[in-house]
Amino acid sequence: MPSEQAAAGERALAERLRSSLRGEVIDRGHPGYDKARAVWNGLIDRRPAVIARCAGTADVVEAVAAAREHRPVVSIRGGGHQVAGSGVCDDGLVIDLSPMKGVHVDPSARTARAQAGVTWGELDRETQLHGLVTPGGEISATGIAGLTLGGGLGFVMRTFGLSCDSVRSLEIVTADGVVRTASREEEPDLFWAARGGGRGLGVVTSFEFDLHALGPEVAGVLVLHAQERAEEVLRAWRDATYTAPETVTPEILLWSVPAGPAIPPELHWSNCVMVGAVYGGPPDGGATAALAPQRDLGPPLMDLSGTLPYVTLQSANTWRFPDGERYFMKSHFMEELTDDAIRTLVDWDSRRPTPESLIVVRTLGGAVARVGPDDSAFAHRSARYNVSIDAGWRDPALDEAAIGWARSAWDAMKPFSSGGTYVNFAGLGEDASELRGAVFGAHEERLERTRAAYDPEGLFAPAARRP
Repeated sequence: MPSEQAAAGERALAERLRSSLRGEVIDRGHPGYDKARAVWNGLIDRRPAVIARCAGTADVVEAVAAAREHRPVVSIRGGGHQVAGSGVCDDGLVIDLSPMKGVHVDPSARTARAQAGVTWGELDRETQLHGLVTPGGEISATGIAGLTLGGGLGFVMRTFGLSCDSVRSLEIVTADGVVRTASREEEPDLFWAARGGGRGLGVVTSFEFDLHALGPEVAGVLVLHAQERAEEVLRAWRDATYTAPETVTPEILLWSVPAGPAIPPELHWSNCVMVGAVYGGPPDGGATAALAPQRDLGPPLMDLSGTLPYVTLQSANTWRFPDGERYFMKSHFMEELTDDAIRTLVDWDSRRPTPESLIVVRTLGGAVARVGPDDSAFAHRSARYNVSIDAGWRDPALDEAAIGWARSAWDAMKPFSSGGTYVNFAGLGEDASELRGAVFGAHEERLERTRAAYDPEGLFAPAARRP
């Protein structure tokens, strides 16, 4: 519990916010406190002093003003789905954007304006009414804000780029309380920094996205192979990625077969290799030929490939990552997936501590690599792959074993890495200093200058230091 002096400061901050916000202000004594401070990752158990649930941009301006006056540690919450749980802090102020759910789609201009509390499932629901998408992540419950500001790897990135590549403009409240529009023409340094390095710059309240024609139906590959064939399948899959057209975004997962009505009971929760790919164009015509190399990698356990609604694709794995369970993820960018790297992946797959844990290899290139290396703060345009080591578990007694497995597997893959790490899969708070250069690479110095220019007193400095 805070000291008497600290408690008095917290009360003053809460009173200041209640006097000026339209949204709800939640302090430690509020009946909704525990629910409001909870995030997706059940491993995160932080106790902020005050949570300002903003109803709109004007509330954000008031919250920033209160933060300048009272100088608490500040964290910013969008969808709350980030692995490291950086949207909540201990003993500070959470500027909570999750109530801000507005979405407006302009199908003629092929743009969408979405507030920062929107999730990808909510955005996809609106854009797909018009057969349009902006590239999102792979879990529909993920917030658009955190994923986009960190870059945004997803199912159609080789066709349409990262999530941040489709940002046309964004609205951001900077530390001085000014509401700014950042785009290529306005505040270009801020716009550059927010696309891939967007922590600690201010509070982004909305995004304007370019939209692309795709859906409502898309063609995809999902083929399950026996774990005993893992090395063989990984090598064949790697070779197939070399010639994959930009319309195909392949990935491969070392995971467990889920229990579902379409799955034979004898396969439920058995270890397997999952080959996935999405075609970023109309499902008829060239999709079958383009996806064939991902589908034809030897005799499968099951072939679930076919055509499905884009919104179904985007939400298909969401149930496997439920709110409140425990997660730890770290990643490497890699230029090549060598035979030695494959053997190392298969070795650590055999040691997975729970069926929920997995290893994912995603393929970059295509539209991701066509963006200039200095066009945005995302620092890993030239990488061919991202390897993510994802521990998932329910029982707190498994914390040490699950996190230890992920850290050890990440360490084992480090010799094969290009030295880069994806900020959205970068461990927990204690990993921040170790990974800083790996996350932002050669862009780190420019990012620091940009943050200092817009936040000279370091109001958002703690947010900038978090993974």
